Amino acid sequence: MQIASYQGVKVSLKNHTKIDDFLVIEAPLQININGEPYTVVMRTPNDDFELIRGLLYAEDIYKKNENLVYTIEKEDTTIPSIINVAINKEDLRKGYLNKRTLLSVSSCGICGKTKLQDLKVDGKSLQQDSFISSDSLHKMYVVMSHFQETFKKSGGSHAAAIFNKNQELLSVKEDLGRHNAVDKTVGDLLQKQTLNNAHYLLVSGRVSYEIVTKAFIAKIGVIVAISACSSLAVDFAKEFGICLIGFTRNQKMTIYAHSNVINTVKND
Repeated sequence: MQIASYQGVKVSLKNHTKIDDFLVIEAPLQININGEPYTVVMRTPNDDFELIRGLLYAEDIYKKNENLVYTIEKEDTTIPSIINVAINKEDLRKGYLNKRTLLSVSSCGICGKTKLQDLKVDGKSLQQDSFISSDSLHKMYVVMSHFQETFKKSGGSHAAAIFNKNQELLSVKEDLGRHNAVDKTVGDLLQKQTLNNAHYLLVSGRVSYEIVTKAFIAKIGVIVAISACSSLAVDFAKEFGICLIGFTRNQKMTIYAHSNVINTVKND
């Protein structure tokens, strides 16, 4: 369940009308690791296991290929409110060893970070080895929009979609939070063990540094946003070797980093 019906009053210059409107559900999820509380995230229910898998991957807590065991410990009106994930202690990485209990809201860009040093991400810059036309990027957005059922009904959800090098859809997820949607797609591919095929990340909103970081950790070399990109997102994309594109709509786009990927932009 990702939407719910609420009553409201629609106001215009001519009249006031009572309406039934669809809103995106926002609900807290407590994530436990081996029975110990780790974090609370605000998310849109559904794909919770994928969300957890993607989040643990991005936070450098669990990086192995083997799928995890999840247990729903508590439900509120059929929506999971506490989920425990079992991980062998020897498989827990430094992200857990340096853990801090945090409240991660659905739109925050620096959720859970306690020091400026926490913004640093290690790893070699990605190497770009393919080119794509602007028409192909726009066509991928058409594919993603086809699956945005929650947005079509509520107008209040974000989407993220991952495509392979041949512009074939690998995963698409919706959530109230931009970062949650990205975590869900990455987690989905981790569970399918197909993350190595990921090449393009499309998002329905703006791009902050954290989304760029998530793409870098997942080794996704191209990020395409329908809206704006923050200054820090551009700085990180340049450092990480990621082609970052914003304002991709109405057959237009703005390339902010590593434009060589789009140097040969031509209409197909």
